[in-house]
Amino acid sequence: MSTFWCETAVIAGGGDDDTGLSEVATGVRVETIDGRISAMESGAQSQPGDTKLMGVVFPAAANAHSHAFHRILRGRTHDGRGDFWVWREQMYRSASELTPEKYEKLAAAVFAEMVVTGFSSVAEFHYVHHQPGGAAYPEPHAMELALARAAMSAGIRLTLLDTLYLSGGIGTSLSPGQARFGDTDVEAWLDRLRSLRTAIAQEFPPEKVAVGAALHSVRAVPEEALKVVAKQLPRDIPLHIHLSEQPAENEACLEAYGTTPAGLLERHGLLSPRLSAVHSTHLTQQDISMLGAASTTVVMCPSTEADLADGIGPARELSDAGATIALGTDQHAVIDPWIEMRTLEHGERLGSGQRGRFSPRELLRAATEGAARSMATPVASSALRVGAICDLMVVDPASTRTAGSRPLQLAFSATASDVTQVVIAGELIASYGVHTRLGAPGDLLTAALKEFS
Repeated sequence: MSTFWCETAVIAGGGDDDTGLSEVATGVRVETIDGRISAMESGAQSQPGDTKLMGVVFPAAANAHSHAFHRILRGRTHDGRGDFWVWREQMYRSASELTPEKYEKLAAAVFAEMVVTGFSSVAEFHYVHHQPGGAAYPEPHAMELALARAAMSAGIRLTLLDTLYLSGGIGTSLSPGQARFGDTDVEAWLDRLRSLRTAIAQEFPPEKVAVGAALHSVRAVPEEALKVVAKQLPRDIPLHIHLSEQPAENEACLEAYGTTPAGLLERHGLLSPRLSAVHSTHLTQQDISMLGAASTTVVMCPSTEADLADGIGPARELSDAGATIALGTDQHAVIDPWIEMRTLEHGERLGSGQRGRFSPRELLRAATEGAARSMATPVASSALRVGAICDLMVVDPASTRTAGSRPLQLAFSATASDVTQVVIAGELIASYGVHTRLGAPGDLLTAALKEFS
């Protein structure tokens, strides 16, 4: 058992608000057993042995969309003009340099950065399966196991989304730069996915590392393969897909299949509560209605979508239609749950000319419960409550950025620099920007990135 005394905390309460029940309390004493909150008391004094969490304590965030190796590109892809497709060629060059050993080192550093900024879980959208050229590694799951070991060393919960990637575009073969992403066909991918689930279950605890599935996009997965996935993919795992990130994807899909990407998924019964549609930036009104009616999760990655000039997705409309909004850091232009929260709202304001499109509580929910809904590891809460997993992040309310902010409005002033402590499963795992097991993420990243051009 471990115990924490929170100076101030966002807890489950009895007052009505727009997304659930939460309130701010002081002197909150939290007891944990097996990583879950077993008892909680407000207005309490700290006791000997308590770990003191000074500041405002929130549930830790969940990162619903990550490509760990994209961290290589931060600060290296901003010269000159271009668009998503130009950036993609630079990304392929980085992917070509990955080995299992280099990826484990890099991913551990990236996951450590996530942890110290306030994330306790991540969905890793993983498609670099094989050696350059497409041949399997002698250990067929070498890259996947490297990511799982990296997550374990960083102490972050991992949902490893093994990704189906069969074509370079609709009706186009994989390019040489994409060859290591692909499998022979959808049946070979399903076989490899089954084998991976067994390998992960044998080596890692299920509450720490679990396997999900992903379809890279309708560009990379032909319709015939979608039919097979709809019939044969196990029902007990989450399914993710990049959806309508670029207008060119929509145009190609309409030309080939006579419908939008969302319409193509609906045609084959793939829209459901277990589906997480990532980006969903360029949707029709019918797409929005279909995604909402199916109770899908829509994963917005606002900092990446801004960095890549993707556009502003219809997050408010999707939420009102019935979709759950989640947040991810995708290509890691920044790794900061607070920036993702407010960039989502700022995008809505810029697109609509209105303020207050998402309330602070809704933003917190998107960064916690909404994101965790898309994962296979335990579900997060948007407030501290008995029975919840004890994943916490502490924010300094008196920094240069946050001084004067009301606790529930810190989403509009705080950054990752204001996260002072992070607790995962009842263990203090980060303190003032330093990972308690691995050290300073900046040092880890510097060492890992030296191995890439």
